[in-house]
Amino acid sequence: MGNGPAPYPNIGKRAKDLLTKDYNYDHKFLLSLPSSTGMGLVATGSKINQFFVGDISTEYKSGNTAVNVKVNTSSNISTKVTINDVLSGMNAACSFDIPDHKSGKLDVHYLHHRAAICSSIGLHPAPLLELSAVIGDKGLALGGEVGLDTASSSFTKYNAGISFNRPDFSAALILLDKGQTLKASYIQSVSSSSGTELAAEMSHSFTSSENKFTFGSSHMVDPLTMVKARFSNDGKVAMLCQREWRPKSLITVSAEHDTKAVNATPKLGITLALKP
Repeated sequence: MGNGPAPYPNIGKRAKDLLTKDYNYDHKFLLSLPSSTGMGLVATGSKINQFFVGDISTEYKSGNTAVNVKVNTSSNISTKVTINDVLSGMNAACSFDIPDHKSGKLDVHYLHHRAAICSSIGLHPAPLLELSAVIGDKGLALGGEVGLDTASSSFTKYNAGISFNRPDFSAALILLDKGQTLKASYIQSVSSSSGTELAAEMSHSFTSSENKFTFGSSHMVDPLTMVKARFSNDGKVAMLCQREWRPKSLITVSAEHDTKAVNATPKLGITLALKP
């Protein structure tokens, strides 16, 4: 099943990651403490304006079962229990939040060498149902997703997409917002030795006739240092520098400037991720 298609959210993900992943304009800290006994701990904290938010999560793995518990600064508790290989290629996960008694959800994922099917259902009397499916292989995949609110008997979403992937490039075409937006993305590897990649994402709204586009690139300065840059048609320019200063520990500095806002102050953020 390693050559099968990825789940629906992965359509266009490679270009999206280059254009958006790791960009952060606040102060963020992440500490990951894995354990050989099956118990791991992850702590995150972010300073957003003058406020500090964070969470602590633990994960325990035993055989095919993983239990994740997360507590945030608002005293909310999130729990997720995942069972892998319930059947061949099938994983199931049950999650819920405390004190939100309507947050219970059951997710089932099935991966086949020619299909990837994911379903989600809320565990309360009027649940939200979601289903996505992709057929094809790692090279060419076609998929769609739907969401149904059983309380109002109305669709919350219905989208479709197609992707074409090769080791040196990936292209995707996605119909979003219940058919109201068409998005195209493309990423190309320019040099495997330097890790240089170029990506573009364009969208068109059928309701407003508005077009948006974003171009970006990434480059490995050396085996431990990566730089990225992007530009969008709304005048925003962003840059990122990420350094692995010790194995699996990263420091990332991001900056963004709105060239159309004369008096706007550039945004600057830093992220420190530690994994001892």
